[in-house]
Amino acid sequence: MPHFDSDGIDIAYLDVGAGDPVLLIHGFASNKEINWVGPSWVKTLTDAGYRVIAFDHRGHGASGKVYDPALYNTARMAEDGQRLLAHLGIERADLIGYSMGARVGAFSALLFPHMVRSLVMGGLGIHLVDGVGLPQSIADAMEAPSLEAVGDPMGRMFRSFADANRQDLRALAACIRGSRQVLTADEVARIFQPVLVAVGTRDAVAGDPRPLVDLLPDGEVLDIPNRDHNPAVGDKVFKQGVLEFLRRRP
Repeated sequence: MPHFDSDGIDIAYLDVGAGDPVLLIHGFASNKEINWVGPSWVKTLTDAGYRVIAFDHRGHGASGKVYDPALYNTARMAEDGQRLLAHLGIERADLIGYSMGARVGAFSALLFPHMVRSLVMGGLGIHLVDGVGLPQSIADAMEAPSLEAVGDPMGRMFRSFADANRQDLRALAACIRGSRQVLTADEVARIFQPVLVAVGTRDAVAGDPRPLVDLLPDGEVLDIPNRDHNPAVGDKVFKQGVLEFLRRRP
């Protein structure tokens, strides 16, 4: 597995296929294998003729672990993706992010517009603007002595997920505390690239996608039927909708 240095933090990534580059940005407490390889996103995109790049966020997977919440500011996490593309000599890519990764993707489109050809935001709707991501109670769940000690249902869900994937719980707690930035409505209106906002119809985490699309100059909604937050990631409707979106974008 290749790695590169992103301003002093070791970042693990994969780079497969050939064609127009697509950068995949995973969600909280996940990694590139769980979010993108396992659910066949990498295969789907490479089979469709795309070059696929995916990385483990700082604090996640095989990337370096840091424990200062300030180092997980969403803009800093967006810089990791920008530096990875520069490291690979890629000037412009389509971005696909899920949940926290969608938030990072939105910041990337705003901060590095030259880098982003189009953006898919999965598992994140209007909470990009009116919410600060996952509740801070998840940080407490990560720091609890055991899963059994976690009473909060959402905290318990993410702690169980993190335990199953052998993640660094202290790093994840710092990430939740540090990556709580939002965009204003005016900032969202400056994202000029084509954007697909894909949210499960049973998703209680993301927020309504339609008010977010109303703010975007070139946005559209993809409903992922009968899926809540986590199962929507690998849904075939999501994959097919993304492929159609990528074929249509300029």
